[in-house]
Amino acid sequence: MKYYVIVNPISGRGLGEKSIPQIETYLKERGADFTLVRTERVWHAAELAETAAREGYDVIVCASGDGTANEAINGIMRAKKAGYNSAAFTVLGIGTGNDFAGGTGIPTNLEDGLKTLLENKRKRIDIGFVKGGDYPEGRYFGNGIGVGFDAAVGNEAIKVRWTRGLPAYLIGVIKTVFLYYNPAQMEIVLDDKETIRQTSLMISVMNGRRMGGGFQMAPNSQPDDGHFDLCIAETAGKGRILQMIPYFIKGTQASLPEIQMKRAKKVSIQSLDLTFPAHADGEFICLNGSHLTLELLPLELEIIAA
Repeated sequence: MKYYVIVNPISGRGLGEKSIPQIETYLKERGADFTLVRTERVWHAAELAETAAREGYDVIVCASGDGTANEAINGIMRAKKAGYNSAAFTVLGIGTGNDFAGGTGIPTNLEDGLKTLLENKRKRIDIGFVKGGDYPEGRYFGNGIGVGFDAAVGNEAIKVRWTRGLPAYLIGVIKTVFLYYNPAQMEIVLDDKETIRQTSLMISVMNGRRMGGGFQMAPNSQPDDGHFDLCIAETAGKGRILQMIPYFIKGTQASLPEIQMKRAKKVSIQSLDLTFPAHADGEFICLNGSHLTLELLPLELEIIAA
């Protein structure tokens, strides 16, 4: 078994670099055959993962947050489309949110992640594919797409340097509520059958369950059930948005009148007036988008999970 470990040294406010000795010691003591590399630039993880898959590594590991994991998934999927199908994937959670791991059964802390890696329990999960914005040719994602408010929140959360996880995103929510948000009139089409038109505060299209280190956007989602789970929020005032936050943390937002929870395999999201920001697994796919199309690819990725 050959492991290719991709470390983002700046993930988790620098926790990535600090974690390398622990990763190397753990794997060496257990006789694992591994190569460890650091990312050096944007999209480097995708290049590294694709090359590793083509070179026959059995498992590609990302010691990182969700953004780097997303890049690695894109690299693995590009290699797979070229006929290199054998590489499995997992994450060692050292990032700000660790939402992909949290929604797929992968441990969200480093020690448990290393143990799970060598236990080698595998399963297959669905993968999403989105076209539009800055990626007209498309980009794969493992956890989810956020359109509107939650994308703007993520942009503010990454500016918070003194904390990680849910606290950073809560600060991002507060800053976004008071500094920004002018929601767009949106048309959302589900499986070419159902159309929703409304001024949407936020649209989350989930393969996993959570975003922002603990906001349960789709608490009933299963990453291997062949469907996206959507959380669609109608626009609301600033005070009302703050009132809604605890519901999202608990995963009980479906009880709110502003919220619709839907399921679909194909989704089209189009603005009828203003542009919108959007992210895939925490990585921006546009700041001023107007149209996205999403498709679910069933059981496309093999992962190692608990």
